[in-house]
Amino acid sequence: MTSAEKTDKREQLINAAEELFAEKGFDGTSVRDIAQKADVNLAMISYYFGSKEKLLLVLIEQRFASSSELLEDMVKNTKLSSWEKIEKVIEYYVDKILNGRKFHTIINQEYNTDRSHEIIDLITSIKMKNFTLIRQLIDEGIKKKEFRKIDPEMTMASMMGTINSVINSKNIYCALFKIDRENEAEYLAKMKPRLKDHLRLMIRAHLTTE
Repeated sequence: MTSAEKTDKREQLINAAEELFAEKGFDGTSVRDIAQKADVNLAMISYYFGSKEKLLLVLIEQRFASSSELLEDMVKNTKLSSWEKIEKVIEYYVDKILNGRKFHTIINQEYNTDRSHEIIDLITSIKMKNFTLIRQLIDEGIKKKEFRKIDPEMTMASMMGTINSVINSKNIYCALFKIDRENEAEYLAKMKPRLKDHLRLMIRAHLTTE
């Protein structure tokens, strides 16, 4: 098996696990289910990950990796204004969460069931790191007098809470905005720009209005 083939099989297993964990939950999904959906030999799960739990850990680390990379890039960026950085963060999170609702479902399941302290500790550690980076962006704006003094943690809660509300109440928003709830493409096409515009207005007003 070539290196590329190994990578493909590993990714097939990660993607299959994501779909099944979101649909059936971690406990409701067997390693056999994952192998069958990925069309991969059952033994490959042990070969690549060691266990179903370790597969979930890898899935979480992989899906969160791009978030940390973007935020670290924004902190290091010296060309953009503080607001332009926050604007890019808003756009990124709306796209990331709405396009990745299956992963979002898994994260909520793990938090709500308190099934594995190792998984919850991993998620919390990654989110704390990302929140610290976002706080740095806000603090930078305050220091440069681009933003007024506000509560960074509650500002992040407002942004994430709004996105989560749209995700967790999809059927309600589809009814409100006359979107066919079975039409995923229509839902994303209508909700993403609307949500981005709202968050830009809300967060900018909060950061800059006395």
